[in-house]
Amino acid sequence: MAFVTTDDSSNPPAKTDQAGTPLVAFRGITKVYGEGMAAVRALDGIDLTVEPGEFVAIMGPSGSGKSTCLHLIGCLDTPTDGSYRFAGVEVGALRRNQRALLRREYLGFVFQGYNLLRRTSALENVEMPLVYRRVPRRERRRQAQDALAAVGLQGREHHTSAELSGGQQQRVAVARAIVTEPALLLADEPTGNLDSTTGREIMDLLTGLNDARGITVAMVTHEEAMAAYAGRIVRFLDGRIVADEKRVADPEHSTSRRPEGGGGPSA
Repeated sequence: MAFVTTDDSSNPPAKTDQAGTPLVAFRGITKVYGEGMAAVRALDGIDLTVEPGEFVAIMGPSGSGKSTCLHLIGCLDTPTDGSYRFAGVEVGALRRNQRALLRREYLGFVFQGYNLLRRTSALENVEMPLVYRRVPRRERRRQAQDALAAVGLQGREHHTSAELSGGQQQRVAVARAIVTEPALLLADEPTGNLDSTTGREIMDLLTGLNDARGITVAMVTHEEAMAAYAGRIVRFLDGRIVADEKRVADPEHSTSRRPEGGGGPSA
């Protein structure tokens, strides 16, 4: 999957087919914050590719560059140097409105803190990306209901965030991320605010979406148990990639890839 950008910010990029093209391709990516003696080199010339359909866990200690990497992939920040291609398109050559189009049309985001509108229903939260796409009300309502059903929240559509548990709120966040059928789902510590059992439920959900829908997932986590769900683990240290490990999923758990001893979901 690739796209051809347009100068009109009201129209989405047009899709074209480029078989064999990585979804994400970093070449010599560097990110420096500050200047002079206060400069901090968050990323130091990294090379990284993510292929369509992969589930990649990005790990490392605090300050290692893992979250900076995810923010650059998500066009939430720009690199200081290097090349970033998304589906074959040089992101550095895009205007600001074109990068916004890329985020809107091809990326979904799940954050540790859920980032839901507190006094708004689950259904209305999930509809928000479709509002920005100018999807007609009836159609966006249907798509939002389908997304909530996909994450197991039938019957909770009209509950506000205050009426949902932490795990349910994160499920709403996942539904909001997938309602646009993104090419890439970016998850930043998605289980960080959850207990271990609920965290496993969210990981089962993410791996199920990866397996069943082919959604590419890049996830930052500091938890080895959660990273074990991924098919690949990329480890950062001091702004550099120090390990890139591909894992073989257990064929008996191909739809969940739950690590051995992980137990089942609580509800």
